[in-house]
Amino acid sequence: MYMFRNLCTGVSRITVRFGTRSMSISSSRSVDQLLSGRNDDHGGVIVEMSTEPVDAVVFGSLLRASILHWRQEGKKGVWIKVPIELVNLVEPAVKVSVFALLQSSCFGMLFHASLQEGFYFHHAEPKYLMLVYWIPETPSTIPVNATHRVGIGGFVMNEKKEVLVVQEKSGILRGTGVWKFPTGVVEEGEDICDAAVREVKEETGIDTKFVEILAFRTRAHFSSLFLSNALCGSNYFKIYLFPLFYLLIHRQSHKSFFEKSDLFFVCLLQPLSFNIQPQESEIEAAQWMPFEEYTAQQFVQKNEVLKYVSDVCLSKREGKYSGFSPVPTTGSFSTTESYLYLNRHCLNSP
Repeated sequence: MYMFRNLCTGVSRITVRFGTRSMSISSSRSVDQLLSGRNDDHGGVIVEMSTEPVDAVVFGSLLRASILHWRQEGKKGVWIKVPIELVNLVEPAVKVSVFALLQSSCFGMLFHASLQEGFYFHHAEPKYLMLVYWIPETPSTIPVNATHRVGIGGFVMNEKKEVLVVQEKSGILRGTGVWKFPTGVVEEGEDICDAAVREVKEETGIDTKFVEILAFRTRAHFSSLFLSNALCGSNYFKIYLFPLFYLLIHRQSHKSFFEKSDLFFVCLLQPLSFNIQPQESEIEAAQWMPFEEYTAQQFVQKNEVLKYVSDVCLSKREGKYSGFSPVPTTGSFSTTESYLYLNRHCLNSP
């Protein structure tokens, strides 16, 4: 919600500078209102606009006055959350510039606001756009938008040593006959363990219980696969890093999704049901397949990441590997429960 806030009696004179020239403008129009926001934890201010209609010209004037006021207060970053209903305010925000020596009858002083570009887009959600602005004449420390997309793959094996696999109706593997693990993307605010259970259920109809993360892959300029070293009775914790260049992987290898880096977690799940019901919209077929038959596919054999993952899954099946299991935790700054994923096997080893 936003409100207007009284500033002072008005502005008596504004001196506007254009290069080496300047011109003075006497103003009889008072600027006695500001956009109201709340302070963030880093010396900035957050303005949350309501859906109440606002004239774009009025908003632009309020915004300029507010920036000058926040500058005088020593504020740094400004965040404005614009609901989709007020899309008319985006243009005045991105075009706003502050380039004046302002004398206020309220403050009785001059303070300098140099030429700056306007607000820029930080991120967008279905119902709002977040705009940001950096006030100081120093490099901005406003954090960038989320840099990664997080995906999961579900390794589900029944008592017959058969693995749950699917064929997709769309994407690069459509019509290729390739069988793969159920995969998907973690939703906003969702834990990895919950996402894995949800995706397997959606694609195959199989209910599962999350057990652990077996490995995860990072991908930006090149791909790396991280594994837990809990093999053959090791009594210490270690991470192996395998640089994997020029891979034939499901998604583009460099900045795979609208210039975002990629994190992909291979998750072990225990099946709680066994009657497969493929997702009609996305899945062409699903079945329980002997693990050896899955790994024998040419697509798996020629894909270095999938070969490593297959080796991990095989070692897990034989009891020679332990991954990262979730431990519920709470932090010092929040009572919200979160998960710490760790290797219990190595942690509890003598």
